[in-house]
Amino acid sequence: MQRVVDFIKECGVYYLATIENNEPRVRPFGTAEIFEGKLYIQTGKVKDCYKQIIANPNVELCCFKDGRWLRLRGKLIPDDRVETKKDMLDKNPNLRGMYDENDDNTIVLYFKDATATFYSFTSAPEEIRF
Repeated sequence: MQRVVDFIKECGVYYLATIENNEPRVRPFGTAEIFEGKLYIQTGKVKDCYKQIIANPNVELCCFKDGRWLRLRGKLIPDDRVETKKDMLDKNPNLRGMYDENDDNTIVLYFKDATATFYSFTSAPEEIRF
């Protein structure tokens, strides 16, 4: 799992795909952290993205750098605990202008039943499950 987060951070931006009304929706994200042995991302409850995840928690993210890419799919499970949100925001202080662990908007979600696959143009895919 650490290798997955490290690569996501190397890329800087990843793209998260959700489903809305049977149509794919993709947008850029930047947060990815490990807390209590789970890989978390963060968003706001008022965003369409969050509403789409609640309706269908199956997502996939993808990021690319230097001829290598990662596809991570699984279910995103909301975790509304203050300590989990605080950990995410402390590790990503640039979000503090928009989010606070005590507001009713900030939400962190962790990957469950996840499969991460690393790809490159020169080697066979490598899969990690968590």
